[in-house]
Amino acid sequence: MKQFMKILGVCALPLTLSAPQMAVADGATDANFSVSIRGIPAGSLTVKGKESGGAYSASGVLQSGGLVGLVAKVKYTATASGRVKGNRFSPARYDEKADTGKRKSDSSMTYSGGVPTVSDYEPSANGVKPSTQKGTVDPMTALYAAFRDVNKDEVCKLDVKMFDGKRASQVKLASPRAEKGMIKCDGEYRRLAGFSAEDMAEKARFPFNLYYAKTDDGRYRVEKVVTQTLFGNAVMKRK
Repeated sequence: MKQFMKILGVCALPLTLSAPQMAVADGATDANFSVSIRGIPAGSLTVKGKESGGAYSASGVLQSGGLVGLVAKVKYTATASGRVKGNRFSPARYDEKADTGKRKSDSSMTYSGGVPTVSDYEPSANGVKPSTQKGTVDPMTALYAAFRDVNKDEVCKLDVKMFDGKRASQVKLASPRAEKGMIKCDGEYRRLAGFSAEDMAEKARFPFNLYYAKTDDGRYRVEKVVTQTLFGNAVMKRK
């Protein structure tokens, strides 16, 4: 179970971050992905969101499936809302529900002046204090920021610091270049703080590649993400 959670986390959050069926109408996004590890179906990710009048709201579901789903039933749902200006997001609230098949849990964060407050925060030796995380975004906001359709001059331009209530990390995209009719980006997900010494020694930086395709309206959307994980190549593909 712990290994499967790491796999989906490395695939989804870094891209935070990855590849859906996006439809944008009146500021709305509807994205659906399949996740596979070394060619084996592992799960799915759905991201939905909308923007209006400088405000945004987003929701997502990450769950096991395929052959992996037969032995590990995992499901996470999350929602986020706040303000947006360009590609700068200021979350106001984040809610998460987790069901590992053995345990269910709920967690939430609210923001004041850009500083998160965690509903169930418990100080620990490795834990990051929420008061030090001003200007960070929650995982759901980071996913939505990565999945939105963008103009050409915004392709591969993403740099967000993320706080999930316990750990701090960072996602970056850079180096846009043409490849097989799409635009390929170099990306990196980096663990910053709050992770165990074991996790940091295991791997602190996870490179990945993200691919954009041009839409009928002249904008660009993510079609595929390929990343190296501790368990082999992981691919997220638009359904």
